[in-house]
Amino acid sequence: MNSPKQKRSLSIHAHRTSIALEQEFWAVIDRAVARDGRSLAAFITALDDKRTQSDSPHGLAAYLRLFALAFVQQSHGEYSPAGQA
Repeated sequence: MNSPKQKRSLSIHAHRTSIALEQEFWAVIDRAVARDGRSLAAFITALDDKRTQSDSPHGLAAYLRLFALAFVQQSHGEYSPAGQA
């Protein structure tokens, strides 16, 4: 898997930012957003709040990749570390 990164721009707490992820991760995040019913910005803001409150050592892009992995694992009934999805 060597796909180019796709950038998306959004606001997190009124701060404009861009996030670059491989399209495979965006596809998983889009599924999670559709299931959740919030906008992409609201969904990622909630994940970012969770990341900062838990003092995660990961930046937002890495945290989103870990979230996507946990989301796929949970949808397939596989083990997922607590707090990742």
